[in-house]
Amino acid sequence: MRRPRPADALVTRLDTVLRAATRSALRQRRPYPAATVEQAGPLDAAASRHAAGLMRVNHAGEVCAQALYVGQALLARRARTRERLLEAAREEGDHLFWCEARLAELGARPSRLDPFWFTGALAIGMSAAALGDRASLGFVEETERQVVRHLEGHLDELPPADRRSRAVVEEMRADEARHAEDARARGALPLPWPVRRLMRLQARVMTTLAYWI
Repeated sequence: MRRPRPADALVTRLDTVLRAATRSALRQRRPYPAATVEQAGPLDAAASRHAAGLMRVNHAGEVCAQALYVGQALLARRARTRERLLEAAREEGDHLFWCEARLAELGARPSRLDPFWFTGALAIGMSAAALGDRASLGFVEETERQVVRHLEGHLDELPPADRRSRAVVEEMRADEARHAEDARARGALPLPWPVRRLMRLQARVMTTLAYWI
């Protein structure tokens, strides 16, 4: 029997992380927030298309969140940090299911660019984790705070009658705010302004493309 090599340990951790956090191992753990919510009225074609575009953006954001947390958990230095990242990834998995359910109700589909979003976010997550756990947590905090602002914007934009989409977005916003606070409490390092700016620009590209494609 050959002796284990460093690459073997990396492959084993990758397998464990992917099984714990990716869609192949996920099941919806929490109820669909819109399950018992009634619409305030019918949505016309334009309102339905706009709501679907916003929910498609949110779905793409959850694909990115899954990949970010997987990449960060893969290279986390401390077991406790890795566990918290994987738990957050599982909560993002609930969001993914909720967004898919709402898109189906609206007769719409997720972004065709989802594989691209996942691959790019996975690489970013691994890069952040390579800088150390506190820098990685700083990336989590800043990402989630930007997501909270983004979701608050969607709450302003959603058609007033679309209470079902609103219920989903409000629950997601609460989770993302909690993720940011948890990262800060665990010693997140503040990110430099240029990095925060670049993150906002990348998010703008993703949200614009995902709304339509």
